[in-house]
Amino acid sequence: MIIRTMLPVLAVGMALCAAPAMAEQAAAEPTTAEPTAAEPTVEVVPRADIEFIPLNPARGDASPQAGVLWGDIREDVPSGALLTFAPGFASPPHIHNITYRAVVIGGSVHNDDPDAADLWMGPGSFWVQPAGEVHITAAGPEGATAFLEILSGPYLVQPIGRAFSNGELPLNVDAGNVVWLDASDVEWVDHGAASSGPKMAFLWGSPEDGALNGTFLKLPAGFTGDLATGGVELKAVAVAGELTHAAGSLSPPTVLEAGSYFGSGGEVSHRLACAPGADCVLYVRAAGKYLVTGAN
Repeated sequence: MIIRTMLPVLAVGMALCAAPAMAEQAAAEPTTAEPTAAEPTVEVVPRADIEFIPLNPARGDASPQAGVLWGDIREDVPSGALLTFAPGFASPPHIHNITYRAVVIGGSVHNDDPDAADLWMGPGSFWVQPAGEVHITAAGPEGATAFLEILSGPYLVQPIGRAFSNGELPLNVDAGNVVWLDASDVEWVDHGAASSGPKMAFLWGSPEDGALNGTFLKLPAGFTGDLATGGVELKAVAVAGELTHAAGSLSPPTVLEAGSYFGSGGEVSHRLACAPGADCVLYVRAAGKYLVTGAN
């Protein structure tokens, strides 16, 4: 099930502006534009509904498979995709024309210089692959699933003869090295018992208002609460745990396993419930700050 719904609401704090008019008409009949109606949007893509295509068509069935969550990795647009790797997959040395970020969701992944020692990253790990740098990507004997994000496209696999340096450095962060902040340390999270409440880890970008950034958000098992966007664009991918998502009349309750996606534009409050038994982890990309409130 892929849910894409829209519901108009009035924008808050919208400035009034003068309507176009002849000078004499403006003097006689001052007019102002009506407040513009914002249209909050919500997208929900459960993992079971994702359709996969070869990530590198030239390799056919041997290629990792990519399921697009938003955008289109074949076009020059921001995109997010779920990748699956066959057990024991190993790529030849190659480069990409663009920088991408990725999160391991299942299994284990090695992504590094062709001569580097094996560094297997498990679920909840994060890596950045700069454009133009020669590297290999491999999956462990159990295979692997990962989330991949690009800010512009298309995503291309190219030979090492076209390698170049764009000044960026690669980054591999194992899940065990992720630095988690308690709610008391992050103004984006409001929870009475910070030690047992939601936690956040900053991954990239800037936490300033209006700036694009990526974070991990960890909700404790049994948590129920709200993620309010404050009007910023937000995209979230389930990394671990079993999460139930709803957004009022915009989206009915939907169970989202790891690899699922939800996103929104405009003023939206996402109702989140993490099933008992295991914490839920989300990768969140936002154009600004968001607020999490709730209890467990």
